[in-house]
Amino acid sequence: MSILCGCCPLLECVYCLGCARWGYKRCLYTAGHDSKDWGLATTDEFEPVPRFCRYILAVYEDDIRNPLWEPPEGYGINPDWLLLKKTYEDTQGRAPAYILYLDHVHQDIVVAIRGLNLAKESDYAMLLDNKLGERKFDGGYVHNGLVKSAGYVLDEECKFLKELVKKYPSYTLTFAGHSLGSGVATMLALLVVGHPERLGNIDRKRVRCFAIAPARCMSLNLAVRYADVINSVILQDDFLPRTATPLEDIFKSVFCLPCLLCIRCMKDTCVPEQKMLKDPRRLYAPGRMYHIVERKPCRLGRYPPVVKTAVPVDGRFEHIVLSCNATSDHAIIWIEREAQRALNLMMEKEKKMEIPEKQRMERQESLAREHNLEYRAALRRAVTLDVPHAESMASEYGTFDKTQENETEEEEETEEEDEEETDLIAPMVGESSSSSSVRPTYRKKRNRRVSWDELIEHLFERDESGNLTFEKSDLPQ
Repeated sequence: MSILCGCCPLLECVYCLGCARWGYKRCLYTAGHDSKDWGLATTDEFEPVPRFCRYILAVYEDDIRNPLWEPPEGYGINPDWLLLKKTYEDTQGRAPAYILYLDHVHQDIVVAIRGLNLAKESDYAMLLDNKLGERKFDGGYVHNGLVKSAGYVLDEECKFLKELVKKYPSYTLTFAGHSLGSGVATMLALLVVGHPERLGNIDRKRVRCFAIAPARCMSLNLAVRYADVINSVILQDDFLPRTATPLEDIFKSVFCLPCLLCIRCMKDTCVPEQKMLKDPRRLYAPGRMYHIVERKPCRLGRYPPVVKTAVPVDGRFEHIVLSCNATSDHAIIWIEREAQRALNLMMEKEKKMEIPEKQRMERQESLAREHNLEYRAALRRAVTLDVPHAESMASEYGTFDKTQENETEEEEETEEEDEEETDLIAPMVGESSSSSSVRPTYRKKRNRRVSWDELIEHLFERDESGNLTFEKSDLPQ
């Protein structure tokens, strides 16, 4: 009895210290920490985001010719180009409402999917239809309910999309969605890229996805591998991309917030991030990240929004931000408004600089090269961190490699320029300084087009158990 009396106060002290440490870390952690080392997004790559936000908002309208909730600048949709609109009655709850729009101005075939409908039980059932490790896909794990919904949409519209892709060979195929719809759009992109024969062997570089306020729906190796196709847009403190799987935690917080806080407190305090990274079933926000930052810690009011972008590996929106804006930043209306403000500021700055058309084209080519280098750095970082199934990332990415196929040897960069570019990109993916020791050998062969298989085999060797390890010759002496 005396032992129990002595242990209880000790356990209470340990628990209180753990809670205090967690609270201290949470209060000091702000949204700016997620992207503080990322680079700034350019006008060309961020330009489609506000437009797709408006397309998603148009899904909420019953009659697009007589809109009730139209934003001040309009939806930007020509009603004559709206090919179809599916409601919840049409999908019978197996998928959110969506539209198929043929955008001739931007040469784009768009599938836009609305977000979570709080009045529809089918949306809750879809969101909660997932157990850790339940659904495998292409060497990783995906959200079971979302991939089933995406499969339904693809089965329904496969024939129609195939005809459009064949009829307009120069058009891109874009899947866009918000919240729950972003998860369905992401899974659609995965299915189309993974099974291109369903749409007439569509080229990977023609497919893209914009996930607005995305749900965590795929494992880390898939999130990095498909970063050339999928783009995630996050406004400041948005809670959903930071809410770890299982997603039912969101609903538990409504009914038992103290219990949830205690569990999250102990988990964040006692479980290191390295252990989380090595859990192959843990789901993450997908693809390349675009983070819109408009508020600063301990300051009132909103500032001119800044858009930062990267392909992060570790520190990938892992911590919920204690903010009064955590839920309002999830609203598609606010995201569209702030994204448009950020784009206007980018365009004003670009206009003041008066960039000639030739220099603009050169900048687009250099941007493609920077993205290519960033993807390579992210893949190497994932292998360095022993991310599960990271070795399966060895695949040929056509989207950014294709842009350099016609370059001559005279246009290739020198070894010193490569080192500078890679050093600039390394912080974006959280690459440590020790991993830079494996770069020089690879840079010597950069002038030759190599596949990911050759790159992995060159940088790493396999031990007796079959695991990837750095080659001894590449390690620092």
